[in-house]
Amino acid sequence: MIYLRQARQRGHASHGWLDSWHTFSFADYYDPDFMGFSALRVINEDRIDAGQGFPTHPHRDMEILTYVLDGTIEHQDSMGNKAQIHAGEFQIMSAGTGIRHSEYNGRDDKVLHLYQIWIIPQQTGLPPRYEQKRFDAVQGRQCVLSPDARDGSLRVFQDMTLWRWALQAGEAAVWPVAAGRNIWIQVVRGEVDVNGQRAETGDALAIRAEAELSIRARADSEILLFDLPPV
Repeated sequence: MIYLRQARQRGHASHGWLDSWHTFSFADYYDPDFMGFSALRVINEDRIDAGQGFPTHPHRDMEILTYVLDGTIEHQDSMGNKAQIHAGEFQIMSAGTGIRHSEYNGRDDKVLHLYQIWIIPQQTGLPPRYEQKRFDAVQGRQCVLSPDARDGSLRVFQDMTLWRWALQAGEAAVWPVAAGRNIWIQVVRGEVDVNGQRAETGDALAIRAEAELSIRARADSEILLFDLPPV
């Protein structure tokens, strides 16, 4: 079963300085059919005006992943971390027993564009932690997130892996799906067919009970492929 979640179907919030699209129910956007998918709880695509951002606020018992598509984030948190996260970098933060942090657009000349993704951890009450990493330029398939930090990936406290995958126009590949696993594909840019289902920039595919995925790029594309546990 493959369900297409079109970009235009997502919840939308415009706060002047913040333009945000919500894949799943978040803040004032509520849809009982889209409360999450497997261990995924939030996928927000945000654009934040120059010099604007989120003042210090708390989180608890959530794995929070940020992928910067364009611009720079200024991050500060209650663990004493002060960092910049630039375009192409990923940041993972385990909120665990509790953390407070702020996130601002670190540039005064351009809009910050990012994905923020919340993942439900396998257990609560974990010690808070922070990591960030710049991977090689997007090419081929790269493991970004895994429970054992394999192949230089960031660690996540959940039975899942995240792959960033760049495909050239016309490129085709097959992804085998282990029994019982769920797959979520987020199209960052471009246009792809997955088992004959077309998805474009901003679209996503929720995939269950498929033995393998035949993926073909209609244009130069980048996808995030989440291999997730059974519900």
